Amino acid sequence: MHRLIQRARLFALDVAALMLGALFVVFLIQILSRYVFNAPAIWTLEACLTLWLWVVFWGGAFVLQEKDHVRFDVLYVAVGRNLRRVFAMVSAIAIGGGMLAALPATWSYITFYQIKRSAVLGIRLDIVFSIYGIFAAMLVIRYLWRAIAVARGADPEALDKRGIQDGYHVQ
Repeated sequence: MHRLIQRARLFALDVAALMLGALFVVFLIQILSRYVFNAPAIWTLEACLTLWLWVVFWGGAFVLQEKDHVRFDVLYVAVGRNLRRVFAMVSAIAIGGGMLAALPATWSYITFYQIKRSAVLGIRLDIVFSIYGIFAAMLVIRYLWRAIAVARGADPEALDKRGIQDGYHVQ
């Protein structure tokens, strides 16, 4: 199981790298067409925006670990181990529960956009925005998994170092 999770993580990293590479190539095409050939390619702006959206939410869902996210931990590091566990549990439940509560509205918003297409490339907007639904679902899984692990006695700092809250870690 651990090997499967490692392969899934490597696949997620590969997909993120491919999307960043595609974003870079499209950006170069945009620069060349605009400033070298003096013939702006309109599709490049839309492609860059869509790729950026996907890179950010794909990375947030599958690549970043808990320790990689921005934290406001001044109070957290000032308290003892037991209170840190409580803080970790409350924050995991709040984030996971909040995202879970928002999932129906998120899904409704995404599916609403199946009737619209992007202006230039003609991509259905539900496909463009579906990455946010994937991101939201993964956050629910990640933080509820973290809450369960902490409730079972796991040390939150150890979870952050080992990447268990994500369910995988690549050395």
